[in-house]
Amino acid sequence: MLFHSTNRKIKNASLPEAILQGLAPDGGLFLPDSFPQFPRKFLNKLGAVSFRQIAGIGAKNFINEIPDRKLDSIIKEAFNFSVPLCHLRDQVYILELFHGPTMAFKDFGARFLSRIMGYFLRRGNKKLNIIVATSGDTGSAVASGFFKVPGIRVFILYPSGKVSPLQEKQLTTYGHNIIALEVKGTFDDCQRLAKQALGDKDLNHRMQFSSANSINFGRLLPQSFYYFWAIGQLRKLGNHQKPIVVVPSGNFGNLFAGLMAKKMGLPVAKFIAACNSNNVVQKYLKTGKFVAKKSKHTISNAMDVGNPSNFARMLEIYGHDHNKMGKDVEAFSVNDADTKKTIQKIYKETGYICDPHTAVGLTAAERYGKTDKSKSPIIVLSTAHPAKFKEVAEPIIHHRIKLPKQLQAAMKKKKQVIKVSKNYQDLKNTLLKFI
Repeated sequence: MLFHSTNRKIKNASLPEAILQGLAPDGGLFLPDSFPQFPRKFLNKLGAVSFRQIAGIGAKNFINEIPDRKLDSIIKEAFNFSVPLCHLRDQVYILELFHGPTMAFKDFGARFLSRIMGYFLRRGNKKLNIIVATSGDTGSAVASGFFKVPGIRVFILYPSGKVSPLQEKQLTTYGHNIIALEVKGTFDDCQRLAKQALGDKDLNHRMQFSSANSINFGRLLPQSFYYFWAIGQLRKLGNHQKPIVVVPSGNFGNLFAGLMAKKMGLPVAKFIAACNSNNVVQKYLKTGKFVAKKSKHTISNAMDVGNPSNFARMLEIYGHDHNKMGKDVEAFSVNDADTKKTIQKIYKETGYICDPHTAVGLTAAERYGKTDKSKSPIIVLSTAHPAKFKEVAEPIIHHRIKLPKQLQAAMKKKKQVIKVSKNYQDLKNTLLKFI
């Protein structure tokens, strides 16, 4: 499998190069030259196969640099948790992606990527520094997935005061090879700094960097697997219609993984990008013009992105044609007030407690459902356990949310951070201290 850059100046990169570099040398994002199809016979029996079997087909379609037996072992180790599809009501289903160690969907990508990177590094006896920007759950998933992985050191940039207290505890308490950098700025500042570090030739000459954000293709590939799993679970529940899939969207990596799955044969009717007030992609789909904006802080903070990186990949696969993209993707913007109303309404009517990001998705699903004459089943991706946002949810539902054991453990740990400004030279000076 060969890769090219969305900036089109880099071609014929191998998968190990794409994963270990993260960002292409020309500043673009790596994309595969083609999207291998899942066998039709396999797709026809999705309801009868395991998640690991799906992951095996998907991974081996792209990765031939790792022996099958070793890749099977990586898959077994990375995806050692459940992925339930819950029937909420009527034609609405929720795919719970938060049963991994940090209780967020990003465990899928981080656990798989860390093991793939570790394999490539050990094979070449190399050392690597990971730099990652987070608006919430990416940081904790990367910290957990890469903790004590030989040959890898991780720097996590997060915006000061703009992640939940529990998220902050999760990403700042590991120590060892995990260094948390608290940035005085927004997530967009963190993302800009990470990209500057990845593109800094002088810095990379002294200490090689890569990314574990959804910038890195290795983060997105495993996220495509659970879309196939969702279809299979829907069929097991007796529903064989092509579903609408609603994806809470910030940096648009999760949605792009779904679009990638569709290119590989996923039988899906349409995707809904559920955005909060940071709605630059929704405006693009309406006007054909993309205008990046400074991100706004919301209660669904992991989606507070004003210039989503993966939009470049979306543009590339649709030939920069917003009409073509609009046939597969529709977007809705949900403000904080409506997010809170949905959390309250869903709890009151069904007893289900959802986090703010899932609530954005459920709001979008309801809005779309009112216009969908086909009455297709709707699958909403649930991206995080509600306990991670108890400060938001508890006052709304007037009910205490019990912290799962792994989250309780994080709250007892001591925060370890280095504070930096949003000035790149300040970050670079901080990083160089670790040589």
